[in-house]
Amino acid sequence: MSFAHQTVLRDEVVELLAPRPGKRIIDATLGGGGHAEALLQRGAEVVGVDRDPSGVRAATERLGATPGFRALLGNAGDLEALLAPLGLLPVDGVLADLGVSSPQLDDPARGFSFQAEGPLDMRMGGEGPTAAEAIAGADEATLTRVLKDFGEEPFAGRIARALLRARPTTTQEAVAAVKRAVPRRAWPDRIHVATRTFQALRIWVNDELGTLERLLAALPRLLRVGGRAAVIAFHSLEDRRVKEAFRTLVGRCTCPPALPVCVCGAGGSFRALTRRAVKASPAEVAQNPRARSARLRAVERLA
Repeated sequence: MSFAHQTVLRDEVVELLAPRPGKRIIDATLGGGGHAEALLQRGAEVVGVDRDPSGVRAATERLGATPGFRALLGNAGDLEALLAPLGLLPVDGVLADLGVSSPQLDDPARGFSFQAEGPLDMRMGGEGPTAAEAIAGADEATLTRVLKDFGEEPFAGRIARALLRARPTTTQEAVAAVKRAVPRRAWPDRIHVATRTFQALRIWVNDELGTLERLLAALPRLLRVGGRAAVIAFHSLEDRRVKEAFRTLVGRCTCPPALPVCVCGAGGSFRALTRRAVKASPAEVAQNPRARSARLRAVERLA
């Protein structure tokens, strides 16, 4: 299957990162290279990083001949360790487009989708246990916590028990276990009954929130003064972490209102470039329905 991914909020990302000749920008979630291509077209140097070898291959085939582009296999949470030895830090911009890409979701062999039969894998790269192996190695308390914390699933305990009994090895075996666990009258109207479970398992298997938190924590060390960071999130678990991390970087006081003076050390070295999350236009959503849940936030380093 080809790695053809519809780029979300492309124009908005370009505007916020302000690429131009002489600037170096990290696309930390390279995917098919859509954002990287737009940044390169403005004259910036782009270092693309992706944990998925198929994404790195696809972007290299697409952009490998473009001056100023290079693609590296690696994790967005490990940019310092990956790029510092190559002399590529600090940079003028960092972009992260979070979540699963369309090619990953649409390929049944990757095991991300509850809509098609495939191995219950869900790994974005080739490392670590598959979702099936993670379930088989978990206890009920751990799996329940995963479904609650990463999927906000109201029937987390029942689904965890059903998955542990079933020990699914395919996507449809996992879907069947979820359906058995959730009373039919409680199935949601607007999403598939297994949506939250599959989201939770994917986030867990790939340590997506841990990766995001490491990336956000590294921004002051990745960016030079004047450098900008932009992050596109697709669900509240991600967006909440981005919002809170950016608020800390900007320096907004986070003390409880009852305290008479600030004790949190507010006074950051960044400024917000987006007062609230930027969303896709109705025209983009009509063309790409998956853009509906995208939320883009950006900050700039001042000192």
